[in-house]
Amino acid sequence: MLLKRRPPRIDDSPAATKHGFEHLDPSAVAVLRWLRANRVEFVLVGPVAEALRGRTAAHGPVSIVPAPYRRNLERLARALEGAHATIRLDGAGIDGGTDTTPTKLTAEKLARGQLWTLRCGSHDLDIEGTLEGVPGYQELLYETTRFEPVAEVEIEVGCPEDVEQYAHVRRTGEVPEILIRRQG
Repeated sequence: MLLKRRPPRIDDSPAATKHGFEHLDPSAVAVLRWLRANRVEFVLVGPVAEALRGRTAAHGPVSIVPAPYRRNLERLARALEGAHATIRLDGAGIDGGTDTTPTKLTAEKLARGQLWTLRCGSHDLDIEGTLEGVPGYQELLYETTRFEPVAEVEIEVGCPEDVEQYAHVRRTGEVPEILIRRQG
C-alpha cells in the first residue's frame, strides 16, 4: 500500500531560540519552523517581523507575503491543508472572541492575492493580499534582512518601512500616500 507523502505538521515542542530572540512567542516560532519545513518561500511582515527586529512588545499573528510562484503556492496550500487551516474571524465569536470557519485553500485561491486570516490549530497565520501601491514579494525581497531566530531556520524579514506600510494598510484599509506640496 502506497502512502501519500504528507507535509510536515506544526511542531509545538519548544524550540531553543538564539540569543536576542528569547522574547519571541513560541507559537510564532512554531509557525515559522513549520513554513520552513514545508519549503514555503515568503517575506515576513507584521508583528512577528517587528519582534524579530527587536520590538519586544509586538505580539500578533505571523503575517507573510508568499512568493507568487505556482509551485510555492502549491506547497503552501498543501501545508495549510495538512494543518487543517480554518479562516479566522477576529471579533466574531462569543463575547467578541475569535471564531473560525472551515476552508480548503488551493494554489489558485492563494494566487488571487486577497488577505487570508487563518488559524492552524492554536496558531494564527495571515497571508497578506496584494494591493496596488503596497510592495509585493519581489519588491520586499530587495530590502529584506535575514534572521535566524532558531537554529537552521532562516527568515527573510521585510524592512521596517515595508512592515509599517503593511501595518498601516491593516489598520486603515488604505495605502499610505505621501503628498508633496509647494508653497508659493
